[in-house]
Amino acid sequence: MLPNLGPRRFQPALLDLSSVEDHNTQYFNFLELPAAALKFMPKPVFVPDVTLILNRFNPDNLMHIFHDDLLPIYYTMQQYSDLDDEARLVFMEGWGEGAHFDLYRLLSSKQPLLKEQLKTFGKLMCFTKSYVGLSKMTTWYQYGFVQPQGPKANILISGNEIRQFASFLTERLNITREEGDDYIVVFKRTTNRLILNEPELLLALAQEFQMRTVTVSLEEQSFESIIQIISGATMLVSMHGAQMITSMFLPRGAAVVELFPYAINPEQYTPYKTLASLPGMDLQYAAWRNTMEENTVTYPNRPWDQGGIVHLEKEEQERILASKDVPRHLCCRNPEWLFRIYQDTTVDIASFLDLLRENLKKPNPKKAKVASTVHPGRVREPKCQTSVQASNEAKLSVSWQIPWNLKYLKVKEVKYEVWIQEQGENTYMPYILPHQNYTFSENIKPFTTYLVWVRCIFNKNLLGPFADVLICKT
Repeated sequence: MLPNLGPRRFQPALLDLSSVEDHNTQYFNFLELPAAALKFMPKPVFVPDVTLILNRFNPDNLMHIFHDDLLPIYYTMQQYSDLDDEARLVFMEGWGEGAHFDLYRLLSSKQPLLKEQLKTFGKLMCFTKSYVGLSKMTTWYQYGFVQPQGPKANILISGNEIRQFASFLTERLNITREEGDDYIVVFKRTTNRLILNEPELLLALAQEFQMRTVTVSLEEQSFESIIQIISGATMLVSMHGAQMITSMFLPRGAAVVELFPYAINPEQYTPYKTLASLPGMDLQYAAWRNTMEENTVTYPNRPWDQGGIVHLEKEEQERILASKDVPRHLCCRNPEWLFRIYQDTTVDIASFLDLLRENLKKPNPKKAKVASTVHPGRVREPKCQTSVQASNEAKLSVSWQIPWNLKYLKVKEVKYEVWIQEQGENTYMPYILPHQNYTFSENIKPFTTYLVWVRCIFNKNLLGPFADVLICKT
């Protein structure tokens, strides 16, 4: 679609096969032959489909797949009416299928072709109608090849286009958003950049926001099931990483909370902050950073590409270990950045919750609930009895009567939540029970005072108030 090329035809940057700017491996080049030369060439194999020929930038990384490939392909196809569902994508960068090839398959009804496969069709291929390269209209971030990474200088895309693309994908994946209770999603990583006190973080979030918390993991779940969960979530919490691109599927009004390891300045790495802040995305954003060196676990002995530094000069290693802030740098092999970004982190719960209280309005992406929803009352007459079995074994039995308003309501499911806390401790054990009495023996110690709270839950998400605390001595 370029105008008359004239002398520009030989500029290396005439056309990029990828949507990524300033990258010297993505240029498209061509040379011409007179038609008569066909006599001396092998018989051409014709590709009858309308094709879009492009380079994927990094098909093993979810952020790159979405930002550099899927969104630009989708909107490049929208631009030209014959790039429809019948068009064929041809990937010329030379990678294998990569980790999420199925996502590329959603963009057209025809199987995409890889460069490697073209060789098997014949020596000379003739594309009868082809578009080459990708639109750069949809990208919002540059990766730091020329200047340190950050938002693009002129961002042309808004959250509205991204949400349109996200709903196209959820439709193609047959995902419907479930209406129901509010919940928080925490992204779990299983190989590096771990949250070392994940259970404690989940519990703190559940208590602070009075919501369910669920974890998702790219390594352990299908992509569809993760998007299904995220598309109904009230908040997404995750360590900085490619998986956070899935925040584009969050409902409007939801919150994105990004965690950064020690010595990494959130202000310098903002692809997801930029995404959340695009007009029309309607997402809240907060970044938490680990500032306590004792809460980090480093891996100097790993290979360099996983953050190891033992291959460096001794002085350089010592400088990196002493540094409290990774200086701004270019992509893509800065050893100090790699060393710090692959750390594991124990999240300091107090500073994390303070950050959320300061930065987030109460997230409420769902429509206001219908006013006629009736919550359970307190459970009545809660009692506890204890008995000591042996010097290290005790039992604690708790019983109660149903809430007063239960007998006037049509409620499908009634459960009870019991919290047991050892006096003087700041953590508690929560239990969800179907009955009105229960005997606890696990983790119950003799000659100890326990505080017990009981409340009723209707239909999974309508919580009642806790009854007065029971003080139970074994």
